[in-house]
Amino acid sequence: MAHIPRITFGFKRQGPEYRFGDQTDFQEIKLTFGFKTITIGSWVTPHEQRLGANLVYDALADLAQILQVPPFVIGLKGTLNFALGTGGQLGVQAHYDASARTLALAKNAGAGALAHEWWHAFDHYICKHLFAHSRPLSFASSLWLQHPLSNHHPLNLQLTQFFKTILLSSDGDKPSQFFEHAKQLDNQYGLLYFSRPQELSARAFETCIAYNTSISNEYLVSGVKNSELQQQGGFPDLAQTAILSDIIFNYFKALGTALHHRSD
Repeated sequence: MAHIPRITFGFKRQGPEYRFGDQTDFQEIKLTFGFKTITIGSWVTPHEQRLGANLVYDALADLAQILQVPPFVIGLKGTLNFALGTGGQLGVQAHYDASARTLALAKNAGAGALAHEWWHAFDHYICKHLFAHSRPLSFASSLWLQHPLSNHHPLNLQLTQFFKTILLSSDGDKPSQFFEHAKQLDNQYGLLYFSRPQELSARAFETCIAYNTSISNEYLVSGVKNSELQQQGGFPDLAQTAILSDIIFNYFKALGTALHHRSD
């Protein structure tokens, strides 16, 4: 598939052609990526639905392509719900609601946060496969600091290496520089947000996506490179990003291979 740079509705993208100019819809997105449900807000016009469907389809296809997994992996075995323009939170462009297992994008402001929020969904979904202490609202990245791994499958060990690299120094004896920078941001803004493991891992994941060399898509991820938050240390530095990318992309590639073999 040819990689053609283009600007689609204001969002730069360079990657494979999936639709070849055809219009898609959210029913096709649901079937292709294996979502449990898709909900469209009543204030989303038919025109906005058509534009949104194309942007979402390409972004999710790009994510699957970058991770080298079958498209249905994006829907997390049919457990993930998707919403556009419904149930938004004031000032929030996108969010993942763990209690409803729903990834929600604001109608006009969800662009660029898709990779970050999808990671939250994955981090939540995978938790029960790693930890016996998992509760309905637990995230694997958070429990990693609190409980020993209960399932030592090779894939799980690789994923926990991702968490370790995010949270701890290379010798494992102290917090990572990334964590320390996040703690400074929390102190600066008077909150507990940037240093939470689930937020650290989501920002690490979206940084890996942003710096991958094969595909770029501003609807999937933006606001990382050359951002104020990057300058403040809110994302992993380039050296740590290279290490994290190697770990997480190999993890998903192995997962994708295993799923392909299972379906044969």
